[in-house]
Amino acid sequence: MADTDKLTSEVKTMSLQNGENTSPDKSSDDFISQWGFPLPDLYKLALRFYKGTTNGSEKDGKAIHLTYKEKLRLVAYTKQAAHGKYRNDVSPDVGFLDVVGNDRRQAWQSLGDMSKESAMVEFIKLVDSQCSLLRPYIEAHKAENMEKIKKQREAEEQRRREEEEKERKRLEEEAQRQLEMERKRQIEQETQIRTALNQQTAVQFSQYASQQCPGNKQQQEELIRQLQEQHFQQYMQQVYQQQLLHQQQQYQQLQQNMSSVAPTTTTNNNPNVTTVITKTETKEITQAQQQQMQQQQQPNGPTSVPTEQPDTNGNKEDHELPPLAAASMWTRKDIKEFKESLRKDKDSVIKIGSGETVTVRVPTHEDGSCLFWEFSTDYYDIGFGVYFEWTVEPSNAVTVHVSESSDEEDLEEEQQENKVDVEQGSKQDNRPPTDEIIPVYRRDCHEEVYCGSHAYPGQGVYLLKFDNSYSLWRSKTLYYRVYYSR
Repeated sequence: MADTDKLTSEVKTMSLQNGENTSPDKSSDDFISQWGFPLPDLYKLALRFYKGTTNGSEKDGKAIHLTYKEKLRLVAYTKQAAHGKYRNDVSPDVGFLDVVGNDRRQAWQSLGDMSKESAMVEFIKLVDSQCSLLRPYIEAHKAENMEKIKKQREAEEQRRREEEEKERKRLEEEAQRQLEMERKRQIEQETQIRTALNQQTAVQFSQYASQQCPGNKQQQEELIRQLQEQHFQQYMQQVYQQQLLHQQQQYQQLQQNMSSVAPTTTTNNNPNVTTVITKTETKEITQAQQQQMQQQQQPNGPTSVPTEQPDTNGNKEDHELPPLAAASMWTRKDIKEFKESLRKDKDSVIKIGSGETVTVRVPTHEDGSCLFWEFSTDYYDIGFGVYFEWTVEPSNAVTVHVSESSDEEDLEEEQQENKVDVEQGSKQDNRPPTDEIIPVYRRDCHEEVYCGSHAYPGQGVYLLKFDNSYSLWRSKTLYYRVYYSR
């Protein structure tokens, strides 16, 4: 009984010190494959099992049957596994008459330099050989661990599915918001067009409704609504047809000029690079096209009319000038390739200072019928517009003019009795008549390449205005090229 109690005390001490882990050797791999646990974990389970089977006299001899020498060996193995080779400082003092204490010390000393891993292995083997319940005990713990791992994986999989579902809903909501914003934008654009058309035809439709339904206000309003709806549908259909026809004509011209496109001559005899546009993204209705089409719109449908430009004497000279067709504009995504192709050509890169406006004068060419332009900037947007000056240039050279803000133009305007903005296409008596083709608007040309074309209305000079007057601090780097087609 005393031997059993003392051995139990040793085992309790060992259970408090078994937190020390050592690197398993080859025998550890064998135990992992045989028992399903690493050697340190398996040793802890075996020690716990041995402690449980020998804790109390009522259980002793039922689960495990050990001789006195086997118990001494087990105690020695636990000491060796915990401390390694025998040391006096960790061995309790025993008296001369303490036979059990002396036997245990001798058993520990007899193990010599046995490694801790080998001591663990021998302990497990001895317990397993003397008790058949060790393996079921280990298997039960193995099944419990497998169940914990399975539940943990299931919980992780559930969290992953929930996160994926949450992300999917977020993306769907974002797509729905984008779709709703696009729908609102289209409705706003359609409302603006309808409002402009209704303002132009309000008087004509009111007179027509009064003639058709005299004295009946309700029927007149209903008839006006029907006429406005028909007018809007006809207008949009004709706009789309004109855009499609113009794109087809432009594509045919570009196909014809793929082999050779004649560039315009620059001031230093270095032509701007010519290229064939193969990928375009046409904007359905640009602001410039909307404004020009609204100005040209008549009650019976859109027609192309000449722009009326009063001179300083108040006389109209539109009968002397041919009508101006609407310009086409589109964008391209290959902005990096475009700027890289022009970077080596110094004449195709212009630095526009803060508050400055650059005007590129491009005379019409006798062999050309249509002008093309392409441009982009670094980092920031810039204002852009196109005008046509009805004048005859002595040469076909492209020239660049820089003005500090709009001060120079304001000075010239103050000298006139009628203060009219030059960029609105006004004709003054001291300069050639100028018509507006595309009004100056800020373009996001730092994100896309802006392109456009316009059919020659006659002999004259195109004025491509790049406006940075609104920027008080930032200068802009402009990449551009112009060319014509036959």
